Formats: sequence, C-alpha cells, structure tokens
Amino acid sequence: MFITTLCLSIAFGFLTQVVFSNLGIIYAILAILFFIFISTIFDMIGIAAASSNEDYFKDLKLKKIEGSTTALSICKNCEKVCSFCADVIGDICSTLCGAGGACIIITITKNTDNLKLITLISILTTALIAGITIFFKALMKEYAVKQSNKIILKLGKIYERTLKKSKK
Repeated sequence: MFITTLCLSIAFGFLTQVVFSNLGIIYAILAILFFIFISTIFDMIGIAAASSNEDYFKDLKLKKIEGSTTALSICKNCEKVCSFCADVIGDICSTLCGAGGACIIITITKNTDNLKLITLISILTTALIAGITIFFKALMKEYAVKQSNKIILKLGKIYERTLKKSKK
C-alpha cells in the first residue's frame, strides 16, 4: 500500500501542481470540488465494504443475482477494499484539494504584501475546503452504513457489466 500510495501521490501531485498553476480560480475550484466528490464516493465504498454482510451476498450468489459474485469478493476482502478506497484514494484526493487550495491562495494573494489579508484568505480557503469535504463525507458515511449491501451489490453489477463488455 505504501508504494502504491507513494506512486499515485507523486503522479497526481505533479499533475495537479502543473494543472492547478495554469488554471484560473473558477477551474481550480471546480477541480477541488471534483476531488472532493471522488474522495467522498471512494470513502462511501470503503465504509460500505466494511459494513456489508457476507451472508447476504452468499444468498444472492446462490440465486445467481448479477453482481453478487463480485460483491461477495468485495465483502470478503473488505479490509483491503476499505483501506484502498478510504485511505489511499480518499487521502490522495484530500491532499490534492489542499494543493488546489494553495494554488488558489497564491493566485488571489500574489499582488498583495498584506500579511493579515493573506492569512485571512488562507484560513478561509482551507476552512471552506475542509468544511465541504467533511460535510459530504459525513453524509455519505451515514448512507454507506445504512445501505452497505445495496451499494456493494451495485458496485458488483457495474464491475461485472464492465468486465463482460471488455471481454467482448
């Protein structure tokens, strides 16, 4: 996990710094919102995997319900799925949001020497990014715990449909 995270962080960090430094503030904000969305979705998948019920998917597999085989596999490997989704992807996206926030702060404050204004903009930008991220993750975590089996089955169906299409 360490090597995977390190490689993904370097690649996305480099890409983000290059992209964010060339974007305007509006596009940087949209990119940050995109990373918050991705982080929230993967966090939801991780929590749902950890909260899902293996017996439920075993029953569905016996009934040959689409997606149940993959869902059962996700459920059986919930520690790995949760760690990858919530920790690796979620944390990388959060780091990228921070990098985007830093680029926004630099862009807004590049023509001022007023340290109080720079500090205020920095605090407000960081607080907004953190607040939005935490708000949506909290909403998704509640949903993920309550609807874990449904989420994992849907993920299994998507994976199996995608796998079938790629084999053709």
